[in-house]
Amino acid sequence: MSSSVGVGSAGGGGTDIASLLEKAKELDQLKKDQDDIVVEINKIHKKVLASPEMVDKSVDAILLKLRGLYARAKELSENEISASNALIGLLDGLLQSGASTAQKKKIEVGEQKKKRIKSDTDSARFSAASMRNQLDQAASLKGEQVAARVKSDDEKDEWFVVKVIHFDKETKEYEVLDEEPGDDEESTQKKYKLPMSYIIPFPKKGDPSSAPDFGQGRQVLAVYPGTTALYRATVASHRKLCGGNVSYCYILEFDDDEEDGSLPQRAVPFYRVVALPEGHRQ
Repeated sequence: MSSSVGVGSAGGGGTDIASLLEKAKELDQLKKDQDDIVVEINKIHKKVLASPEMVDKSVDAILLKLRGLYARAKELSENEISASNALIGLLDGLLQSGASTAQKKKIEVGEQKKKRIKSDTDSARFSAASMRNQLDQAASLKGEQVAARVKSDDEKDEWFVVKVIHFDKETKEYEVLDEEPGDDEESTQKKYKLPMSYIIPFPKKGDPSSAPDFGQGRQVLAVYPGTTALYRATVASHRKLCGGNVSYCYILEFDDDEEDGSLPQRAVPFYRVVALPEGHRQ
């Protein structure tokens, strides 16, 4: 979805008009970013079709790259929805404020949008398909454990391992269960309703190729050993084979985990490590 909005001055509503323009520019940029992602994905698809033998030689690298591109496409689509909702809210505010007919007429579709109708239609089609895919993927997480931001305040975010009970495609909200009761005796399992942006699926336990390959020095969000809480950590060692039933694990150094003046290195299964969310506070 993309739009170019031309708006004249609107007296006392100048601040809202400026916000409209900024959000319109943001939507245009999101559309361009989505187009770039589609081009990259199509390039990989064409390479695979043209040279099937290439897949056998570097399947992990290709799958990881494709996963990264689709994850980015998903993020852009969610950002697009957020920006669109913000635009709708701003427009509703202008309409409810009793703006004069003359002021309303100044909000018109620019010539640039008319020239880009076909492009915008293609983008909208891509966005709609992408959203349907995201909703289907969200619904498929029922019964799975995921990382969830269950609490947030002005200073920090709190992430825990929870179980998905239900996903509502209409409200785009997850219902999740924190299966671990609190420390006090009266604590019981808690349920939360959370938006899609508060949920991060874990990699498949039996499929290392479904997980991002985080390099040394990369900051991640990971489950602290022996708990169901996730904290920011730095990759100290590239993922490697571990003992027991875990095929791969990362060696991590958790923030604020200092012992005797240094950060201990802790092994965490690859399926309990996810990308650090943008703007994470701890």
